[in-house]
Amino acid sequence: MPEVIAEGAFDLGDYEQELSAAPENHAVGTKLLYENDRVGVWEVRLRPGERAPFHIHDRPYFWTVVDAGTGRQRSGDGTYAIRRYEVGDTQFGNHSPEESMIHDLENRGDTDIRFITVEFYE
Repeated sequence: MPEVIAEGAFDLGDYEQELSAAPENHAVGTKLLYENDRVGVWEVRLRPGERAPFHIHDRPYFWTVVDAGTGRQRSGDGTYAIRRYEVGDTQFGNHSPEESMIHDLENRGDTDIRFITVEFYE
């Protein structure tokens, strides 16, 4: 599991427009690598200082770290966590339309970070 190195809160108003669009933003990565009627395979690649916008997870999915780094994830409730990601860190999220998650991801390190995310379509 990624190590949490800092936590805090942010002003939701700073991202008001993006957060209001997030329930319709199903781009859970920066590039869709493969998709069929059962799965979507995404790459998440962020250079230092880059940020993926707020988006929704409303399907079961998992991600695996391919290139290690440090990222800040802001959540739709106004909290954030900064995590140190190591190669091979993997996490599963069992989300649904009724129990969704909205967040962004920002590269806070000095190297590229890269994940592979696989969504399961039901």
